[in-house]
Amino acid sequence: MSVQSLLPEDRNSRRLLLAFLVTVVFMVIEVIGGLISGSLALLADAGHMLTDAAALLMALLAVRFARRKPNSRHTFGYLRLTTMAAFVNASALLLIVILILWEAVQRFMTPEPVLGGTMLAIAIAGLFANLLAFWLLHQGEEKENINVRAAALHVMGDLLGSVGAVVAALIIMNTGWTPIDPILSVLVSCLVLRNAWGLLRESFHELLEGTPQEIDIDKLRKDLCLAIPEVRNVHHVHVWQIGEQRLMTLHTQVIPPHDHDALLERIQHHLSEKYNIGHATIQMEYGVCDMPDCTISEVAASSAASGHGHHHHGHDHQH
Repeated sequence: MSVQSLLPEDRNSRRLLLAFLVTVVFMVIEVIGGLISGSLALLADAGHMLTDAAALLMALLAVRFARRKPNSRHTFGYLRLTTMAAFVNASALLLIVILILWEAVQRFMTPEPVLGGTMLAIAIAGLFANLLAFWLLHQGEEKENINVRAAALHVMGDLLGSVGAVVAALIIMNTGWTPIDPILSVLVSCLVLRNAWGLLRESFHELLEGTPQEIDIDKLRKDLCLAIPEVRNVHHVHVWQIGEQRLMTLHTQVIPPHDHDALLERIQHHLSEKYNIGHATIQMEYGVCDMPDCTISEVAASSAASGHGHHHHGHDHQH
């Protein structure tokens, strides 16, 4: 693995560590403030921050473990840890939301006094802390890194929780209506619930070796036949993702090439450039395929046949 490829992970580690430290400090402040003021919104936000602290720590450890080199026992290294961390984080967030909703119902049925001034001061401090942590986690590669996205999702929940706590504190200070405290806690929890469920599904799909959402297997098979005339059929296709690396295995029926390695390299190059599949294991076959999944559309087959005589330049395979 090159030094250049490690740089994004180094940045992720630094961002996760800083966000973790910020979160832990203000989690303690919010717990103390919530207990003093009697605010559920503050305690709910502190609950989010507690989960965030664990989520950020797990994400940080996962990034570090993912950088360990592959060995004979773990031939892909520890890349799967990042997905597992995202799955656990999303699951924990769902559990926290359920607990907050339960407590909110209890508070709504039996309102308790809340110190609006203390609540407002702590909520504003927490809001700035969450803004800082959220900013740290959105500097760069979070869209590609599911693990950093999981951590950022936790912090977003905190951010919404802090906004809710500020609004609740202002309403309590001006009207004395304490039920707004659990009501806003419920609204914030519902917003977080939607995003957490989406992340849970995505990480679970990846753990089940599911095909990446951006890839349509049938379309890929036909596309490969159209793009490379020597390719007559593509079957036994499997695509999955480990961490941020896409992997693939496939069988392809081809017209016997003059240069086997050059054709293999063209196929690999096409998969890398168009589908971002950096590791493809390809079995090339020269005989007629009689397997059930060997059928391709007549359009793809005829197009591939008609393009057989076309001249194609070989491409360098990008590793």
